[in-house]
Amino acid sequence: MWNIMQALSGLDASFLFLETNKIPMHIGGVAILEGSLSFDSFQQFLEERIHCVPRLTEKLITSPLNVDRPHWRYDEDFDINLHLHRTALPRPGGWSELRYLASKVFSLKLDRDRPLWEFTFVEGIDNIPQVPQGSVALISKIHHSAFDGKSGAQLMSMLFDVSPKPRKVPQPGERKKEKLPGTISMLTQGAFNLASRTTRLPGLLWETGKATVKTSYIAKVHGIDMPTLPFTAPPTRFNDIAGPQRIWDSSILDLTRVKAIRKAVKDATLNDVVLAICAGGLRRYLLEKNELPEKPLVAMVPVSTRSNEQQEDMGNQVTAMYIQLATNEADPIKRLETIHINTVIGKLYHEAIDAESLMGFAEVIPFGLAGVAARYYSRANIAKKHNPIFNLIITNVPGPQIPLYMAGHKLHVNMGTAPIIDGMGLIMPVFSYNGTISISATSATNLMPDMNVFVRYVREAANELEAAALVALSETPASEPIAKNTTDEADDIGRPGGESS
Repeated sequence: MWNIMQALSGLDASFLFLETNKIPMHIGGVAILEGSLSFDSFQQFLEERIHCVPRLTEKLITSPLNVDRPHWRYDEDFDINLHLHRTALPRPGGWSELRYLASKVFSLKLDRDRPLWEFTFVEGIDNIPQVPQGSVALISKIHHSAFDGKSGAQLMSMLFDVSPKPRKVPQPGERKKEKLPGTISMLTQGAFNLASRTTRLPGLLWETGKATVKTSYIAKVHGIDMPTLPFTAPPTRFNDIAGPQRIWDSSILDLTRVKAIRKAVKDATLNDVVLAICAGGLRRYLLEKNELPEKPLVAMVPVSTRSNEQQEDMGNQVTAMYIQLATNEADPIKRLETIHINTVIGKLYHEAIDAESLMGFAEVIPFGLAGVAARYYSRANIAKKHNPIFNLIITNVPGPQIPLYMAGHKLHVNMGTAPIIDGMGLIMPVFSYNGTISISATSATNLMPDMNVFVRYVREAANELEAAALVALSETPASEPIAKNTTDEADDIGRPGGESS
């Protein structure tokens, strides 16, 4: 029956119509597991638990003529072997080889005829400092239409344990067979759904009007600057047309020391510090290329709209803030101060606006029409013809601060990736885990061919900001950097400061 299948939300569906052969729309990352976990043990472990995340065994069913959004339905032909790949790094098995492989994997889009995920099991990790020899990596790809950062983190928590001994999971229940509705039934239901959604438009326009009045009131009565608006960001090299080849890299920082930087600016948050570190790396990268705009770069920062009751829900439930990154400020402490003020203003306006109402506009857009518009935008290179909506995305996903284990093997570090699109060719997922914080970056080779240089500048921006914070607090500078200044090849991704996990 039609109502047994679950329809995608408007936001989830947007990641489908934005996707092309050169713009894959998956999230995922690179996780390094200590010890010699065998591929057979990993596959058995996954087979025993995959039923705990039903989305991993569901595929998309499209509506005739794309009159309605796709639905999730259990894949009767599901075969886990089609979603698992096994490979080994070439010698010497270091960070350079791993990041190259991850970039290749992230460049390929997922097959929509199957459940939308893949894991690549990587052996031969023998030459990454502070990572035990013989460890393995897991490169994951999961379509963004199925998960956002929050639900993706919940997925990882289902796959990992808090002790080396794997916990017992409930046995899979008997699944009722679903009869796929006929073409006429799907077309009729789709047309009804479309007509029903359009009735929400007057209410959405009313809520948008109220939000506009609220923001004007805050600006005039309280004397607070208006928040950064879309299409006000300056153009940069990564706001061009993205090529098909992805390039990925990551830096690892000591979370305790990153948190300590907050004390240099009153009421600053960890997120403010992360944004300031990213801003420092961006400023130096563009400055050395003579491409630093006079106006500050603007980051889109996703904000979860999940209620406590929605924490276990799959799919995407986010809205956004636009934050100026003060890349026009040379002093790292002043840059942090400015970013803190900008985030406070952004949060103030964000709280004044009904985020769920704004997200509702995605619900009334016809899926087929949106897909045609997105493809035309890409083919016509329209991203070249207007100012960037924003320059980049920085998304911060907090993780557990205790060791996690998969099939008895400790998770050493977890690093993220997320999709880029034409006009927005840089995204920086930030993951915290067990005393570390990873700041990763994904772009296209035609936009940022020297990604390793940029990631090194991010690490050095963290060192610079910590040193400035210690001076501001009149404390003795740390004997070890918050992140190691490694070679351009970024061969050391271990915990900064010389500690080992």
